Formats: sequence, structure tokens, C-alpha cells
Amino acid sequence: MKKWMVLAVALLAGCTTQPAEQRGVTSTSSSASTSYSGSSNTDSRQRARTQTDLAAAYYARGQYKIALDELRKAIVADSGYGPAYDIYGRIYMELAEYSLAEENFRRAIDLDGNDSVARNNFGWFLCTRGRYDEGLSQFSTALRNPLYARPEEAMANAGLCAAKKGDFATAEANLIKSIKLQPDNPNTVLKLAELYLRQGKLMDAQRQLSRHSELSQPTAESLWLGVRLERKQGDRAQEAMYGSQLRKRFPDSNEAQLLRSGQYE
Repeated sequence: MKKWMVLAVALLAGCTTQPAEQRGVTSTSSSASTSYSGSSNTDSRQRARTQTDLAAAYYARGQYKIALDELRKAIVADSGYGPAYDIYGRIYMELAEYSLAEENFRRAIDLDGNDSVARNNFGWFLCTRGRYDEGLSQFSTALRNPLYARPEEAMANAGLCAAKKGDFATAEANLIKSIKLQPDNPNTVLKLAELYLRQGKLMDAQRQLSRHSELSQPTAESLWLGVRLERKQGDRAQEAMYGSQLRKRFPDSNEAQLLRSGQYE
């Protein structure tokens, strides 16, 4: 089955020509990314913000090389602009450059300890590396910020992280909190359905899967969940229906491969 995906959807968040990939970058206070005076510093911050926005857009399209080029320009303009390092961290995470990813996430947080977007992304990075308690701590810190605009994202990621850890009670509590804040998010609804299936709460899983179908077109993940749910409930006709849709709509997906190989667990 596809790996649990990051639900955070916000794209934005030494030597001045290199990011934290250069060893020995020193931390500055959290005010470094916000306390600027004078037109020169203001212009530098704006240039860094503009280049980081461009990098985020390229990152979202999977154009990592171009995104990295834009980030280098951002750091040249303003080496203390924290969101640039957050994007660096996400790109290096995708490229499996885990040491560089961690360095840049930490740099972003060192520059602004109240950057809940960076903490959320760093928390998910830690969870994907099996460092669950560290990741959950980052989510908790992010959520303590009363100005965090998207707390449902950190709540959802905390739920997924707890599920990876095997703490289903904490996972369920966090996913439910996230859904209460954003009830129309199909991704979170589907993750809760998946969690209920793992717990053997089949009726609850069915309700969440039905809710997902109201919010979104079928995905490979939702159809695969339907296959396994109906199989456990003994409804072979519905199981076959979900399986047929999965093979037809998403023939090259990992879920379709699992179906063909009969790997239901």
C-alpha cells in the first residue's frame, strides 16, 4: 500500500550563498526572520520571500532542481529567511537526502521557533524516519502556537504518526480532532477509515469510507480500502466491485499490484 502521505498542504510556509547543507551553519535568534529595519533589509527579505514562493511552486510540481536553484537565490538575498530552509528540508526529504533534510528543518526552526508549518513538516520527517516520539513532540509544539493557521494539519499528521507507532488511541483522537476542524478533508477522513479497519472497527470504517465517497472521487487508496473492508465483512460482490474499479481506474498503482498478488494484509 502507498506510504502514508504527508497531509500538510501549505507550500510556503555563515556563508550567505549556501543553505544548511553547508556544515557548521550557526543558529540565530528567532527574531532573525522577522526583525528588519531599513529599506535595504526590507528589500532583501522581499526578494527572499519571492524566490522561496517560486521554489515552493516548483517543489509542488516535483521540479526539484529548479526549486533548489530558486532557494539558493533566496538565501543569497537573505540567509536568515526561515521558510526557505523549510522548503529545502522538504526537497531533501523527497530526494532521500535525510541528513540534509534534517539540517535544514532544524535551521528553519532555529530561525523562528514559532514557525508551526516548519515544525509540522519536520515532525512528519521524523515520523517517516521511525523517530515517532520526536515527531509527536514537534506536532505538539506546533499546536501550542495560537497563531498557527492550519492546526488541523499537525493534528492529522500527529494521528498518522501515532498510528505508525502503534498507538491507535492517540491516533484516533488526533484524526477526529483534525476532522472536527476540517470536516470536508477527504484525505483525513480516509486515514481515519484506514485506522478503523486496522483496529477491526468495521462499521466505523464503513461510515468513514462512505463519507469519503461523498467528498471525493475514488482514489486507488480508497478503492483498495473498500476491497479489504468488504472482504473482512464477507461481501464478495462488493469486494469484486471495488476490485474491478481499482484495476480499471488505477491499473499501475501499488494498490492494484497488491490486489493482483492477493496481499490483503
